[in-house]
Amino acid sequence: MASPEETGGGSGTWSCSNNIDLEEAQKIILRWDSSASEEAREKMIFTGDRHEVDRYLLAVDEIQRSMSSASISADPTADGGGNGEDSKDQVQDEVNSAIQIAMARLEDEFRNILISHTAPIEEEALTDNPAAAAAESSNSAGESAEEDRLSGSGGSGPQVVEETDLNLSDPIPRTDSSVSNSSGSYRSMSSIKELDLIPEEAVSDLRCIAERMVSAGYLRECIQVYGSVRKSAVDSSFRRLGIEKLSIGDIQRLEWDSLESKIRRWIRAAKVCVRILFASEKKLCEQIFDGIETAAVDEACFVETVKGPAVQLFNFAEAVSISRRSPEKMFKILDLHDALVDLMPDIESVFDSKSADSIRVQAAEILSRLAEAARGILSEFENAVLREPSKIPVPGGTIHPLTRYVMNYISLISDYKQTLLELIMSKPSTGSRYSGDPTTPDMEFAELESKPPLALHLIWIIVILQFNLDGKSKLYKDASLAHLFLMNNVHYIVQKVKGSMELREMIGDYYLRKLTGKLRQSATNYQRATWVGVLYCLRDEGLHVSGSFSSGVSKSALRERFKSFNGMFEEVHRTQATWLIPDTQLREELRISISEKLIPAYRSFLGRFRSHIESGRHPENYIKYSVEDLESAVLDFFEGCPASQHSRKRVERIGLLLLLLLQCATDGKRIECLMFDSGTMEKKRASFSQPECFCTVVKRPIESTKTCLVEEEDALEDNQEEMMKKNKKMPWFG
Repeated sequence: MASPEETGGGSGTWSCSNNIDLEEAQKIILRWDSSASEEAREKMIFTGDRHEVDRYLLAVDEIQRSMSSASISADPTADGGGNGEDSKDQVQDEVNSAIQIAMARLEDEFRNILISHTAPIEEEALTDNPAAAAAESSNSAGESAEEDRLSGSGGSGPQVVEETDLNLSDPIPRTDSSVSNSSGSYRSMSSIKELDLIPEEAVSDLRCIAERMVSAGYLRECIQVYGSVRKSAVDSSFRRLGIEKLSIGDIQRLEWDSLESKIRRWIRAAKVCVRILFASEKKLCEQIFDGIETAAVDEACFVETVKGPAVQLFNFAEAVSISRRSPEKMFKILDLHDALVDLMPDIESVFDSKSADSIRVQAAEILSRLAEAARGILSEFENAVLREPSKIPVPGGTIHPLTRYVMNYISLISDYKQTLLELIMSKPSTGSRYSGDPTTPDMEFAELESKPPLALHLIWIIVILQFNLDGKSKLYKDASLAHLFLMNNVHYIVQKVKGSMELREMIGDYYLRKLTGKLRQSATNYQRATWVGVLYCLRDEGLHVSGSFSSGVSKSALRERFKSFNGMFEEVHRTQATWLIPDTQLREELRISISEKLIPAYRSFLGRFRSHIESGRHPENYIKYSVEDLESAVLDFFEGCPASQHSRKRVERIGLLLLLLLQCATDGKRIECLMFDSGTMEKKRASFSQPECFCTVVKRPIESTKTCLVEEEDALEDNQEEMMKKNKKMPWFG
């Protein structure tokens, strides 16, 4: 066996000669026999004088050399026949006893060195790469938006910080995969950051001990000691990273909210585990065991240390991949998938030995199952949208919760475009106009052949959403409300598509034009269903009569016509004020469209026939509305509350604004607000310093449709709470 100088034992500097004989070597070994000496039990060789360390290692070397030396094979004839054989056996027994004592002692020393130099990973070791941290922050900006979008101080050893303080950014690029970085405490390999877990001198001592234990046939004991100590250190790091010991069954029984937070934590922790913890453990194994004899001792020690923790780590992702599929899990599953895709090169690099095959295979299988889970969830989501069973119409024809959910869902899907373009490889299973199935909408892909399968799935989801909404519109007894419901929902769909660059790109202009056409059709259908009958009352047909004593107009027919108009408009006004168009612009556009048809027709009809009614008795019973009254009444439409509340809200709003104005005027401040012109659709800023100036303007919403106050300056709202405290009866903003 190589001499201590050649093996680099101890600290690498030897102060004693290597001419210890067998007898002296046995004495040194026996003096440190912990089973026979109290002093030996209380002290550790490698924590004391380096000279003593060197002597002990030399003694072990001499014992090992003597075991294989021919000098112990005594000549049977050299010492009187059979006495030579007896002498040989006695020497062999003494050497065997000495080597057992030495190996037991070295095993204890090995364990003690490992334990005494095992410390948590230093905080700064996880945050010492600002450039990579910035890149990681940039790459994860989209993820943090969902999560609503979704990681450090000196010391003698590495230290892992709590999860909330971790900066789990990708470390700096790999420069050398095999040579230690002499200028720092770790070597970088791509996104892998290998830390020096144990000081160099301690590593040298551990290697000296390992060489002698392996040479003496104590490889299994050496690996067991090493694995038990380092596995405990890895388990400690796991706990500080928030990785719990949960079985697959435990994980699958978790509530989704709890599981979702654990997935976020797992993604962050997995990067640290693979790229720092496991990689650093592999480096330590190489430092201590690489090149010892011919066996891959370093690989065996590494797998012994991290296989259990690695299986524990990946079992979590496996449990999620095989759990029950539901739409809300899609995006966290995609996050897991993307994280594993990102980690796979590092997993293959860290677990590159044959003995670690099972870990690589498990990670690859999990990745495949996550991809299949994402495809399955998308298919199940499509079926859920098509079959959504609610049969209660939403009040006021507003946007259905299903529409909001589906469109927000596919907007999020578009955020994962790059991943899903790779995972979604087949077209959706759609209906055909020739299928004759009334429960499935028709969809032909002739105009969409150039689209990738993912885009076709998104279009198909919108198609089946509209199909479901068409069915829900039939729940309304009022045809006008049914058309308003469809208009609200299709408008929401169009706006969500236009509002997402990624979604709009995938849906494409062709299908977006079809959606816009359906929106216009729904608006046209609403106006026809509501206003054709009302406007029919303002026609001239049936009012004119012939005869020399007649003015040419039948007053009785005219009175009936006015009564019919009044009744129909009152009913429309009463019901449609409670209907709701939540989008401000759409609501205003529809009011303008109504006014453009209703107001000119009524003004013309009133101009032609007013005199005939006013010349008779009780004209107020027939002419109930002025043109201005109609203009004001149209402003009540689609607000979602009875018309009687609208005027009261305006008055309350004006009262509060006046009180705020008086407060501001008392304080010598000017009051500012935004004025909205419903004709030009423009907002204009106005400023007032005197109450009478403001009062002149705020009357206009009641008297005219051209100007209405729709938004106050933030300063007014800031003062609202203070004003409420001063006057408990003060109404809120309407």
